[in-house]
Amino acid sequence: MKVHNIELAQGNLIGSFTNEVFPIIKATSGDSIRFETLDAGWGMGASNSERKKPFSRREKIDGGHALVGPILIENAKQGMTLEIIFNDIIPGHYGFTAAGQYPNWQNQKLHLTEYQEISLDWKLDNKSMVGNCDISGKAFTVSLKPFMGVIGMPPESGGVHSTWPPRYCGGNIDCKELVKGSKLYLPISVDGAYLAIGDGHALQGDGEVSCQAIECPMELVDITVNVMENMKLSNPRANTPAGWITFGFHEDLNEATVQALDGMLNLMGELYGLNRVEAIALGSSIIDLRITQIVNGVKGVHACLPHGILK
Repeated sequence: MKVHNIELAQGNLIGSFTNEVFPIIKATSGDSIRFETLDAGWGMGASNSERKKPFSRREKIDGGHALVGPILIENAKQGMTLEIIFNDIIPGHYGFTAAGQYPNWQNQKLHLTEYQEISLDWKLDNKSMVGNCDISGKAFTVSLKPFMGVIGMPPESGGVHSTWPPRYCGGNIDCKELVKGSKLYLPISVDGAYLAIGDGHALQGDGEVSCQAIECPMELVDITVNVMENMKLSNPRANTPAGWITFGFHEDLNEATVQALDGMLNLMGELYGLNRVEAIALGSSIIDLRITQIVNGVKGVHACLPHGILK
């Protein structure tokens, strides 16, 4: 096992998922990887007012979120599963949240396109894990629960793929439960995995309703990667401090719900030896269904089975 330290440099960043570029490092199953990130909009600085975009972006492959990668995982083969363990996630010192004006579907339905866009200026303390902002002279404080919004691989070999939607192999998942201590399991879609991670969030509610969480750079992301040769998944699952989670992604929220539930029924079968109808009968009392996000074109739903809920 080896620890890889990735420098925050232009050559280690990408704004898409692809296996058509040279990987920034080659890691082996069991290795740990430590890195710093820009915010999703390619910015960094000591504060929001001092935020700058230090690196230029390539026209073809840097159109999306600022991601660290791609990272090639040796012996990772299509059809296997990649386990990503989040050992530590430490946010930077500023964050921002924009809202209003932009003509997305929820702003139009809520008549928020009639308002000028605002952007909250968050000051983040990564020692006490507290964030502060002012709105119209009123001070607000929140407890931070940092996580990475975009974690994924290219969905197929060849081509350049957008970072915006979530997919079966990861992407813009935006799940607030993927905090420090979580293990995320992603179906490996291409040989070598070509993993990329970015889009730091200091805090987010289910849904990411304004289209942004507290967007922030990350001072440190520390992960361990493991190739699970005998685990076969059709959609991601995760083991988090909040519980076991299964995911569904689709433009139709009903279809995303079915995918999340299908994954949970499979998981409960593995954990407790239940058939599908037994799992959903028991699950109706203990499974929480949550809307992960509604803002990435492809909507997300996750089913959560809290730890310790079954004695």
